[in-house]
Formats: sequence, structure tokens, C-alpha cells
Amino acid sequence: MTRNRYAVVGVGKYGTRIALELAERGAEVVAMDCANERIEAIADDVALAITLDGTDIKALKRQHIEDMDAVVVAIGEDFESTVLIALHLLDLKIERVIVRASGEHQMRILKGIGVQEIMTPESEFASIVAERLMNPSLRGFLELPDDYEIAEIKAPAKCMDRALGDIDLGTRYNLQLITIRRTYTSKDGQSKEDHLIGIPKADTVVEASDMLVVFGTEHNVNRFLEVNS
Repeated sequence: MTRNRYAVVGVGKYGTRIALELAERGAEVVAMDCANERIEAIADDVALAITLDGTDIKALKRQHIEDMDAVVVAIGEDFESTVLIALHLLDLKIERVIVRASGEHQMRILKGIGVQEIMTPESEFASIVAERLMNPSLRGFLELPDDYEIAEIKAPAKCMDRALGDIDLGTRYNLQLITIRRTYTSKDGQSKEDHLIGIPKADTVVEASDMLVVFGTEHNVNRFLEVNS
């Protein structure tokens, strides 16, 4: 069960926005930064603000960072520190590690060391990162006017091995399924590729690897996830 406890390492402008978005949504946020003035600036707005060097794994352990639901590494000016902190978090088996990258080169390096979730400030607003953290099933979305969104969500447990016609997204949840992104494994089991299932049909069966791309209101997307998770 998600406890909504998150740590944000690096609270410059971007990290601060993420920490504040999470706190405003009711999450317990621990802000960490090596600059004391940044910690002082955010201390009144989060559950805990700590001055520490995130590259020191012992310092991270002292804060029981492994108990967090997720950790965001939002350092922007020192990529070497970002990589080292990310490695520490991966070694500590943090459930989710989301790391900031600037450009394709940094993204490739982070993916190479095993980071699964990477954010780029140029394309991801702090509110989107916060939404992804608060709802692990939501992997990406595009905000639209009037509370509508196009959301890419991991197929909930109760939808697996069921036909779309049986799930009935339209009538039961007032959601429009746009497409499904499905992961296929090669015959030799050595590689995986994602492909879109064009326009899914009523008899299309949902598989464990599927990402459902739906259109609807934020309320209905969340209701669908709550009912079927």
C-alpha cells in the first residue's frame, strides 16, 4: 500500500516545484540539499527539510531513505553528483527512482546505469512529475482544458486477461480508449520492443505488459484505477 512518502534530492527551482506540488497533494515530503539556504527556504512547506550531501550513501541511510515510496533526484547543475546519487539509490533498492536529465546524452547514461524513470524539465512540468509519483499506475499524461486529459496507464490487475468489451471503459467509466502500447518479447527472449495495437477491438484481451492510452477526465481516470487496482 502506498504511503505517499517521497524524498526530493536537490531543491533548486525545479526540485522545489516538485516538492511543493507533492506537499500540496497531501504527500509527506522530505527535501534534501547540500545548500543550507535552499533547505531553509523550503523548510516550512514540507514535512522535513535536511541539509546533507546526497553523494554520501551513509548520510542517505541515516535518513532511512530506503523507506520512501519514491525518490526524485532533481539536481540540475552537477550531473556527476546526479549519477552517483542515482547509483546509491539503486543500490539501496529504492522502490522508484526518478532522475533529472538534461539532453539525450545524460538520458543514455542514466538508462545505462539502470534508471527506469527519467524526467526532463524542458518537457515535464512539476505537476506532471508529482502526478506520476502520487499514482504509480499513471506513466504519462497530457493535460487538456476542462479537466480532461490523455493518460497512459499501466493495465490494472483486475483488467488483465479480460476482453475490452467485458471491461467496458466507455459505459462503466466514461473513458475512451485510444490505443494500447504492448511490449513484445523476441523469440529468443533476449530483447523487448513496444508496439501500438492500432485501434483495439472489443475482443482484444488485455495483457500484463499493456499500457492503456485513454481519454477522459482526471476524475474518471482515477476512478477506473481505484476500482481495478
